[in-house]
Amino acid sequence: MPPSTAGGTPAATTHPMNTNHTPNIAAERHFSFTRRHFLRGLGACIALPAFESLRPLNLLAAPAGKLATTASGAPLRTAFLFFPNGAIPSAWWPKGEGKEYEFSRTLKPLEALRHHLQVLGDLDQKAAYGGPDGAGDHARGNGVFLTGVRLKKSATDIRAGISIDQAIAREIGHLTRFPSLELSSDAIRTSGACDSGYACAYQFNLSWSSPTTPVAAESNPRMVFERLFGTGAPGDRAENMKRRQQEQRSVLDFVLEDARGMSQRLNGRDKDKLDQYLTGIREIETSIQKAEQFGVAKDPGVETPSGIPQDRAQYVQLMLDMLALAFQTDSTRIATLLLGHDGDNRSLPEIGVSEGHHDLSHHFNNEEKIQKLTDIDLWYAQQFAKFLEKLQNTKDVDGNSLLHNSMILYGSGNADGNRHTHSNLPLILAGGGGGALTPDRFVRHGSKPMTNLLLSMANLMGAQKLESFGDSTGKLDDV
Repeated sequence: MPPSTAGGTPAATTHPMNTNHTPNIAAERHFSFTRRHFLRGLGACIALPAFESLRPLNLLAAPAGKLATTASGAPLRTAFLFFPNGAIPSAWWPKGEGKEYEFSRTLKPLEALRHHLQVLGDLDQKAAYGGPDGAGDHARGNGVFLTGVRLKKSATDIRAGISIDQAIAREIGHLTRFPSLELSSDAIRTSGACDSGYACAYQFNLSWSSPTTPVAAESNPRMVFERLFGTGAPGDRAENMKRRQQEQRSVLDFVLEDARGMSQRLNGRDKDKLDQYLTGIREIETSIQKAEQFGVAKDPGVETPSGIPQDRAQYVQLMLDMLALAFQTDSTRIATLLLGHDGDNRSLPEIGVSEGHHDLSHHFNNEEKIQKLTDIDLWYAQQFAKFLEKLQNTKDVDGNSLLHNSMILYGSGNADGNRHTHSNLPLILAGGGGGALTPDRFVRHGSKPMTNLLLSMANLMGAQKLESFGDSTGKLDDV
């Protein structure tokens, strides 16, 4: 396996592919399988899901306090998903509290998943307020979201804080091929000053490995796919592609024979899981290839990198699919996904919104603009719901769903985009945390720091040494 850097980016490998890197499946049958398997053929590397019938004997007897592991012994995963520009409060917040709440218009797509999520109210990021620093709420909304510290207002001398995902990765990152995975469905990145004198780094990054070092997110689904599954070492990829073209087979075809061999050792449920997994891999590969056939998007202002679909929903879903695959294969247990940077002014003509999102967010109580903003909020919720459904429909090694064994925080760094508020942020915590969370409710937490929630999530992941984080005042126990 290639080594990884602390930020989740694999270090470059220089060795050419040879037979020493190809597993002998017949020989492996004399040994117990580890939790993670790789099938290599002609430079292709496929990370397989964990199977009940191939698990170590002690998998379902996890010792207390084990890192990033559920009570059943399955991996515990955490992801942080960020959407831009806040939400229309009247359309976001449910009616009622506790288990007897009614879904709002914006959150309606999530209603079928209500038993797997909790809506969190009255959590704040007060470090994102301007105070003496004045304007720049979009930079602060983005940069403070997972750090919980006040940003230094400068275009060149950046200073934030380590983000919670990287704090967790320091404790549990050694368990997986990638200590963490940073993703974005926002391919636009600029440098210098972006928002009222704040560095662009604050606005385009969720993840920070140190106060001065943002961890750049990958926005090209093809690059993510190749990071997860490989195409061969540098210098070998062209030859590998030539072989693929000559034999007219996909990456999966190179490992299919080995997969069949493994299938003989699986029980019925695991065989179904393997078939579902391989089918999903092929569908995603086909989707990426189809997207690339359209070439560069016909946008005179923005050049779209190869591999990024022109259709916005397809792009977002591909990045969410990459995240699901990373969790399914236990390639990482901690991830971030920037669905769009705060201040994003992208339009969504596919839902009838031709104006820019940020422009609309300053609606000044114009009903037509508020309706369009609500439609955008609904669109993001629909994308999130599809992702959660995929996790719910994917079985994990312990027979539970990936969603049950995950903690997925979905939210924005602004509450009311019109007024640039950072209190009572729109937040949803999905998943069961392997049984550690209490979903199916709407909870008002009484104006507490959002960092209390982040600290609790870190502790549940096994980062017990983290006693405080950002401006936290303690753990948020009622999750």
